[in-house]
Amino acid sequence: MSATTTAVLPRRSRALLILATVLVTLAPIAPALAAAPPAPTAGGETAEDPRSPNPRGAEVVAVTRVAERQVDLSVKSAALGGRTVEVRLLTPDGWNPGDRSRHWPTLWLLHGCCGDYTSWTAMTDVAETDSLRDALVVMPEAGWNGWYSDWWNHGEGGDPAWETFHTVELRHLLERDWGAGRNRVVAGLSMGGQGALLYAARHPGMFRATAAYSGSAHPLLDDESVDRIMGFFAGQGGDPLRVWGDPVAQRRVWQAHDPFHLAERLKSIPVYLSCGDGTTGPLDAPGNTSALEADFNRQNHALAAELERVGAKHLTTHFYGPGTHAWAYWERELHASLPMLLGALGLAG
Repeated sequence: MSATTTAVLPRRSRALLILATVLVTLAPIAPALAAAPPAPTAGGETAEDPRSPNPRGAEVVAVTRVAERQVDLSVKSAALGGRTVEVRLLTPDGWNPGDRSRHWPTLWLLHGCCGDYTSWTAMTDVAETDSLRDALVVMPEAGWNGWYSDWWNHGEGGDPAWETFHTVELRHLLERDWGAGRNRVVAGLSMGGQGALLYAARHPGMFRATAAYSGSAHPLLDDESVDRIMGFFAGQGGDPLRVWGDPVAQRRVWQAHDPFHLAERLKSIPVYLSCGDGTTGPLDAPGNTSALEADFNRQNHALAAELERVGAKHLTTHFYGPGTHAWAYWERELHASLPMLLGALGLAG
């Protein structure tokens, strides 16, 4: 086609022509992504996503291939005030988001406080775990201190709305354009453990199983637990009342984000709870202890008892005694819970 012919094409046609040229160039490098723009380059650079915005409020604006089977999506979110945040995908063998006829079983893997969307791949062997090669693993950004919640913001709501971003915007975006199926499970550590329990409870039917490793499972357990989570809410100089409000005045908001008070909604799906007791364990340096883990241990025991009280039939607990709030335990517990999680997806663990 001549330069003159290209010049008179409508703007959309010119964009498609340029995109086709880029994809042909990248096809030998990233065949799994070649059929679905935008394709990340071999060197890790990002390419702008020309697709129309997601009608539910989120759009992918850039894609980066960071390693074998690891792709980062830069997602612009209305629920987050128009900000762009990252979502890491660990892709299954044969993944091709351009093939709209195939959707993959999906494991959502949530990070903890003070971490980010890179935490699981940076700190564990999740990317080398063979049993996950048939699932799409979604590791979304949730904020340094986001608590997997739509913040109360003194009754005004609005940004940040992490729960809406994850369970509405991102979910629909991944299922529309990136090969995610509707067969889902969710797991997480610490703050992300609470998130995994909350999302499973607050969105019945969305997840077929949930697992929490050293999770904040009952933040309303006692004054110590409340004071501790309020300390997290105040992290980085923030206003602790923005997240769920005052634990007395906004008690209903707090209860709506406390897995213990949502146990009835968790009783019909497989639930995995694990935690140490905060004393020095076999995977710790000598003398290491953790008051945070000891608190979360009490919270998890309370949630397990409540789940049994309401008749949960698929509860697995691993309260392993000595052990602190540390990645070595969370990696171990991920592997221990994978047979349950993958079984719920219909995959071999």
